Amino acid sequence: MAAANYLPYEDQFLCSICLDVFTDPVSTPCGHNFCKTCINTHWNNNDHYLCPMCKETFTTRPQLRVNTFITEMVVQFRQSAQQKASISSSEQQVSEPGEVPCDVCTGTKLKALKSCLVCLVSYCETHLEPHLTASRLKRHQLINAVENLEGRMCTKHDKPLELFCKTDQTCVCMLCTVLDHKMHDVVPLKEGYEEKKAELETEIQQMIQKRRRKIQEIEHSVNLSKKDADREISEGVQVFTALKESVERGQANFIKTIKEKQKTTQKQAEGFIKELEQEISELKKRSTEVEQLSRSEDHLHLLQSVQSLNTHHPTPTKDWTEVSVCPSSYEGTVVRAVAQLEETFSEEMKKLLEAELKRVQQYAVDVTLDPNTANPKLILSHGGKQVRHGNMKKNLPDYPERFSDCSCVLGKQSFSSGRFYFEVQVKGKTEWDLGVARESIDRKGKILLSPVYGNWTIWLRNGNEYEALDNPSVRLSLKSPPQKVGVFVDYEEGLVSFYDVDAVALIYSFTGCSFTEKLFPYFGPCFNDRGKNSAPLIISPVIAK
Repeated sequence: MAAANYLPYEDQFLCSICLDVFTDPVSTPCGHNFCKTCINTHWNNNDHYLCPMCKETFTTRPQLRVNTFITEMVVQFRQSAQQKASISSSEQQVSEPGEVPCDVCTGTKLKALKSCLVCLVSYCETHLEPHLTASRLKRHQLINAVENLEGRMCTKHDKPLELFCKTDQTCVCMLCTVLDHKMHDVVPLKEGYEEKKAELETEIQQMIQKRRRKIQEIEHSVNLSKKDADREISEGVQVFTALKESVERGQANFIKTIKEKQKTTQKQAEGFIKELEQEISELKKRSTEVEQLSRSEDHLHLLQSVQSLNTHHPTPTKDWTEVSVCPSSYEGTVVRAVAQLEETFSEEMKKLLEAELKRVQQYAVDVTLDPNTANPKLILSHGGKQVRHGNMKKNLPDYPERFSDCSCVLGKQSFSSGRFYFEVQVKGKTEWDLGVARESIDRKGKILLSPVYGNWTIWLRNGNEYEALDNPSVRLSLKSPPQKVGVFVDYEEGLVSFYDVDAVALIYSFTGCSFTEKLFPYFGPCFNDRGKNSAPLIISPVIAK
């Protein structure tokens, strides 16, 4: 069989078996022409000698004769076709990398325009012509040129994939529908294409809408964040302005106090100096008169004049020995001024903490204890709001999530985003642990409390020793023992804060945390200690301050 280098409208030069230009054309006794190889192969594969064209049956294998006329015509046809194909090839586009080349072209491969799903061959403009003109080839299905045409054949039955199985969502051939996909919902490829296209378009539109809603959600979050930031800046500026004014007032009062003290000292000193200068002036006058009297040798006159001198210019009698000006005492002035500022700062800090606590209380969640995680020695209340140590170990299923050794329990509720807040009454206890833990925290054996091991907690030991179990741990100095502790978590911010709810004070904050798992509230009532620590930890309803 030869390559398909043929001209349009020359249907008579095509073998009806291979649909290609005749190679060694021969004629059967019934007068039909075929490629010699094609007709012999056809008869070799069948039990009967049947003409593929007219279906005439021969009892014995017919003698095939070379058709010299068609042979000569085919030779001329090929020569003419090659010339025209050569001319046409120079006008057509050569296949570039990434483009589908013509499978028929020899030498320089031209760009294929169409691919035939029956022949499984891609054709350039010249070699495509028979599929556009030959009646037998017109029935073939042409598509825009594609690569890997073998992938369009059923690998199991070697038939074209012409149907789509909606049940299994896969392309199938005709044989598949009666064998592997029998009773399945099968439709033509075009129908399956249209439905799948509509389905994909709907799905894509839904995905687009979903992402647009997500954009709106993100933009809304950004706007809320900006409002929060603006509010925080505004409130912060007010606070710092007030503090700055307090500092400036304190500084002005401090300077005024010092200057007034110094002015009083200065005024006292000036009064003493003025009085002394007056006495010095009087003494100088007396000295002058005494000097004049002393020049006279009349002793009687001198003695008689002394009495008159004492009368007109008496000698100053004030005793200046004990008189002195002590420098003003400024000790403690700065300390008192700073103490006043500290008191002002404390008042402002309390206002800020009140506002902050009120804000975080808006994220209050309803937390209950998870009995499946509780250590067997713990006793939980019926409503799951209280937990205490019971000394006796209960016979409970050893669930993977249950703490085997550590006297603790987790909340049922988990959080993997956003903010949440809850409050726990610790009144009457001498020891307790409180905080949050990640889902993968070790439940078996001894538990180490530290962010390194997936928990962010504070504790009380020995009745008055408070500690934040950070890395490293931090001893806490509290003004008064908290009766109710608030726990606030901002997942995205990586923040865990603890508050003394009644005193409206910040106990401690874990900052810069990196959360990648679900977080659970963590409660440790600790050992009973012979009744000294028998009070329960109580999850309390949040009442905004």
